[in-house]
Amino acid sequence: MVRREEGDVMSATVAAALKKAAVYILGDEKKRGKLVTVVLSAAVGLLLLLCAPAVMLSSLGEVGEEAQVPELHINADDFYSSLDSESRQRLDDIRSAGNDIANAMDEKGVKVQTIKAQLIYMSYFEDVQNFNAESYANLFANAPNDSDLIAAINSTYNLDIDYDEFIRTYTFVMNSTINAFMFSDTSTKNCADLAAWADNAYISGWGYMNGFIGERSETDRIRYADNAGLVLGYLNYDPMEKVFDSAYSTLVYTEQGGLDTMPEVAGVGLFDGSKHGIYIGNNEMIYSSEAVGYITKDFVSNGGWSSWCTYEGVDYPQEVTDAIESLNEDSSSEN
Repeated sequence: MVRREEGDVMSATVAAALKKAAVYILGDEKKRGKLVTVVLSAAVGLLLLLCAPAVMLSSLGEVGEEAQVPELHINADDFYSSLDSESRQRLDDIRSAGNDIANAMDEKGVKVQTIKAQLIYMSYFEDVQNFNAESYANLFANAPNDSDLIAAINSTYNLDIDYDEFIRTYTFVMNSTINAFMFSDTSTKNCADLAAWADNAYISGWGYMNGFIGERSETDRIRYADNAGLVLGYLNYDPMEKVFDSAYSTLVYTEQGGLDTMPEVAGVGLFDGSKHGIYIGNNEMIYSSEAVGYITKDFVSNGGWSSWCTYEGVDYPQEVTDAIESLNEDSSSEN
């Protein structure tokens, strides 16, 4: 008879659950979509993230109930209580490090990348000794892009993280939740957070589907938004409760002027006569494209955008108000 210690039994149970999660995600091409092709290659930390987000992320990423993997029916409290003491300690250590990472990322001004930092830590840092969250956060603050970031992490911690593999994993995880760290002011609906919302939707690989505003489809568990729905999703999302409501059913906007009069403010809208885009700065904009089937990013100068606009329900800074007043004055003088 083969004897197993309690920890081995738990490992086998977890492994079976992880395998079921992987089969569920990877076994159906529609579920994979363009987002997930190598989830099986992710580290155990990531797979635990998928199976028990309430355990792993209660202190890590403000991940809501939508992150649960369907058909697994894993209760977070039961999962935690069934672990042996060593496994519980590992999860507690991860949660503690996650809090330290979140605080350090906030202090360094890169709060929006907190989930990314926590995910890398959970997935690849099991053998890293003497971890310091502040030094770790510095890498995110100083890296100009994700490729340089992964290279810097590999060099600093003597790791061998594959950039392409990580990006595929990160996109999948981000699509499973809505990044609570992106909001600068959860008490208002403001243009800065609208721009962050659009950028997060792009990073997270949301698809285009008519009638959606950012919810996950019950069919393939991928998030979708149609063109107007990208803005409506932000207006209807409650970041405190982590749910969508129905306060705004129609996108109400006001065309203000030509692009040559548009203020350099992230979160103002772009309009081409039929579809909307969200300006995010540096001549870049994001919109949900029916033609390509997902939310995409492009330079403003590459599109046929003819005017800029503001949206009902969104607060704008004085710079936008001044631009509108200037346009109104010019219009009055012409008349």
